[in-house]
Amino acid sequence: MDSNNFTPNQQPGGYQQPIYNQPMDKPVSIGDWVLTIFLLCIPLVGLILLFVWAFGSNTPKSKSNFAKAQLIWILIDIILVIFLYFVLGVSFFTMLSYY
Repeated sequence: MDSNNFTPNQQPGGYQQPIYNQPMDKPVSIGDWVLTIFLLCIPLVGLILLFVWAFGSNTPKSKSNFAKAQLIWILIDIILVIFLYFVLGVSFFTMLSYY
């Protein structure tokens, strides 16, 4: 057996290179990003799509990471809004008690 004859994904010494899943590693085109951002502008549809892209199995890795980051920012925004409503509400009722 000649050591120079090996299959494309096999290295000398019998080492097998991992075969990557092509749809997951394929870069997302600019047109796909434009469509993604447009769809995220639709209130309820955008939120549902973020969950589908974040946790779906057929989503490219870059889009999945983007969707997860967006969901984290949405959670941070919700926490900040609740905190501000609480602080402003307490301030408002405190101000009313002085009159």
